[in-house]
Amino acid sequence: MSGANPEHLILIRPSGELATKSRHTRRRFQRRLVAALEDALASGGVAYEVHDDWGRLFVEASSRAALDVLPRVYGIASLSEIEATAEPKLESIIEVGERIYADRVKGGTFAVRAKRSGSHSFSSRDINYELGAALNRYAEVDLDDPDVTVGVELRESTAYFFSSQIPGAGGLPAGVEGPAVALVSGGYDSAVAAWMMLKRGVALDYVFCNLAGGAYERAVLAVVKLLADEWSYGLRPKIHIVDFELPVLQLKARVRESFWQVILKRLMYRAGDLIARESGAHAIVTGESVGQVSSQTLANLGAIDPSSETPVLRPLVGFDKAEIINRSRQIGTYPLSEKVREYCALTEMRPVTDATPEEAAAEEARLDLSVLDAAVGGRRVLDLRELDASELVMPYLYTSEIPADAVVIDTRSQVQFEPWHYPGAAHHDFWALFRDLEALDRERTYVLYCELGLKTAQLAEKLQRAGFEAYSFKGGARALRAYAEAREGA
Repeated sequence: MSGANPEHLILIRPSGELATKSRHTRRRFQRRLVAALEDALASGGVAYEVHDDWGRLFVEASSRAALDVLPRVYGIASLSEIEATAEPKLESIIEVGERIYADRVKGGTFAVRAKRSGSHSFSSRDINYELGAALNRYAEVDLDDPDVTVGVELRESTAYFFSSQIPGAGGLPAGVEGPAVALVSGGYDSAVAAWMMLKRGVALDYVFCNLAGGAYERAVLAVVKLLADEWSYGLRPKIHIVDFELPVLQLKARVRESFWQVILKRLMYRAGDLIARESGAHAIVTGESVGQVSSQTLANLGAIDPSSETPVLRPLVGFDKAEIINRSRQIGTYPLSEKVREYCALTEMRPVTDATPEEAAAEEARLDLSVLDAAVGGRRVLDLRELDASELVMPYLYTSEIPADAVVIDTRSQVQFEPWHYPGAAHHDFWALFRDLEALDRERTYVLYCELGLKTAQLAEKLQRAGFEAYSFKGGARALRAYAEAREGA
């Protein structure tokens, strides 16, 4: 979308870390930064041109919407919208600066802060002094807490004026540190851990071990879709969805219950390791924090680690829950993660908290790991940037079977309910339930049905968005009746 007539000029200051690199490395990093900027602007629907002036980048944008997306590009220390330009002569800088800012500083306080790069006959201090003296006729100088800060960035051929600096995301440009896979559950921890590694220039794909069906999958997809769309400019992240139903069933049948949590984590590590080695990823990223849950004691982490040949990175290892949740609010995943139910707790029995690698390996040896291999081999892989809103909703609203522990709710009229309803189904008025979701237990799974399954799809979506696991029976009451009769005859 480049080449449009620009209406807004934006100055971008790369992260200070880039300046510490060798010239060759810095050039490579800055090329990746430019590519990420272009991706962000194109994704935001902004016509643009990007100019690389080595220590600074300039974006000519058709809309101020550029300022909404650019702060989420990694590798940027700060950015400023340019309010005026001048020739690189001291008298021109003073004339333009006074003309632009005299009325803005009048009656208040101000400071002039200039930076210079290139060869000129005057210094940054000269700009500060001369422009400050000119504006001092209209307002008082306050270098500590001014009402208006007049910024001047002097490059070789142009002086740029601005009065605000928007903080950037910092870190390193997207992908410069190579690929990794992140194990994600949709909760606060794994999303924040992924965000922190993205900030360090790691190109992430995601691995989701699904323990609880379609509604859970949809909730997790919403979280990683946000990371992909708003924090992964310059990357094309994928998610690998592994159905963990059979591995978990085998685990429960063969492993001592006190070891379920540790062995579940080892199986997830193994899944991540298989995918990492197949895709060429250098590391596995997890959201673990020491002591947060039973599987994250130091001893248990040591018992889990040997299950992966690929190095495991834990960027949150020293964080507490409050710090993680605060960070999730900052990056925008909080409202989505808040609604994701916890499915990893497989038992209410007191779990082992001090497993040794030998004990964990002995328990895991009871399993047939070909079941896990088959689950990983049969995984689904989705391009997160390509997913649209309908793909995040429609496939996850319907079910064609009734899980053994599900609560079935008939939302038809009482007149329709009495002649036939699914055995054991509860009856609820559709609109009463739509208005008051809190009448339902969040820990249960719900299958809803109406005449055609269309109204209850709307209700199921509302329930899923509120954090419930709920589905509409596909085809409505007629299809459900056929399903029930088929089960009776089986």
